[in-house]
Amino acid sequence: MTGIAYAAEGAAGGGAAGGLASFIPLILIFVVFYFLLIRPQQKQAKQHQAFLNDLKKGQKVITKGGILGEITGMTDGILTLEIADNIRIKVARDAIAGSQAGQEAKSEADGKEKKAKSSGS
Repeated sequence: MTGIAYAAEGAAGGGAAGGLASFIPLILIFVVFYFLLIRPQQKQAKQHQAFLNDLKKGQKVITKGGILGEITGMTDGILTLEIADNIRIKVARDAIAGSQAGQEAKSEADGKEKKAKSSGS
């Protein structure tokens, strides 16, 4: 009878080490997700927040809705954008997606890629 008790005790001791080993893949998956997804997203959010804090009058921006305009007025949370001659709209500061110059450079690069692909075919 005591032999069974010793056998059960040995199995429990080995099971604890086996339980820890089963968590190692989960820990590795979390580490990979952190470095591939979470950390870059936090870095991008921090850069966008810095961009929003550095907005100035006269800067050309694009909203998340795709409206292009020039900043003509600013308060803490509201920007006034001139989208055409004497046409102004008010938008929340958080509605700004980025700089219009950055979007134009990106679209020019995309246009050059498409042109190169079409001339190469």
